[in-house]
Amino acid sequence: MKFDLPKTPAVQVPGKSFRLDQVDPDDSTPFVHSPDDKSEASPRLLQLRERLSQLQELLYAEHKRSVLLVFQAMDTGGKDGTIKNLLTGVNPAGVRVSSFKAPSAEELSHDYLWRIHAETPKRGHIGVFNRSHYEDVLITRVHGLIEEKTWKRRYEDINNFEALLAQNGTVVLKFFLHISKAEQAQRLQARLDNPTKHWKFDPNDIKERKLWPAYQQAYEDAIRHCSPAHAPWFVVPANQKWARDLAIAEIVVAALEAMNPQPPKAIYDVAAQVIE
Repeated sequence: MKFDLPKTPAVQVPGKSFRLDQVDPDDSTPFVHSPDDKSEASPRLLQLRERLSQLQELLYAEHKRSVLLVFQAMDTGGKDGTIKNLLTGVNPAGVRVSSFKAPSAEELSHDYLWRIHAETPKRGHIGVFNRSHYEDVLITRVHGLIEEKTWKRRYEDINNFEALLAQNGTVVLKFFLHISKAEQAQRLQARLDNPTKHWKFDPNDIKERKLWPAYQQAYEDAIRHCSPAHAPWFVVPANQKWARDLAIAEIVVAALEAMNPQPPKAIYDVAAQVIE
């Protein structure tokens, strides 16, 4: 689905010539001239949340189409916080957030997209993927769990899968929360320094951090090969959390505005109804 992209730091990936190093993780323009000057961010975010709530209610009432939001990031990239901020005030009855961990024995008995398809949103709903089917061309590739010919073939699988969703009325928007390696180090250390955040720290994160270049290459390749017009990737500078949240809210609201969901007409004579 095409829609007018609002001015944000986020970059909609144009195709196979894209490179991650073209996007500055600290970028907060055109929102502000300085990263510290965010005085207009909070009021605007409140407006967007209110509008998102209204649009989600209309989408739910229309019950013809759906929206799928996919979030991917390096460890500490901010997926949980982003989703929490975006969905504040939205009716939970019309939203489903799905997270994908290591596949179970049952899931491994099927093709890798089987468990993903089962979590796609129903008509009238907004579905949110906190990690997604892209893990099967990221972590599996970086750790050598699949051969090169397999992860390359999976790009076509994923494009076909997302095309099927689009053909059946699901608007797919994908967001890569782009942080720097230095920012990740600060966030990991912050978790260690705060006893209330120890539960969020996993010693394995340090091992994964050593694979940073391999992950960056895997993300870049997946984003470049899987960003068609019907399921675009947006690379969102995410070092500045407030700018990240504002950019994503702007894009999601713009997409829903373009969908222009309409409530169904009453199937009864409204004028004849008398409440005594």
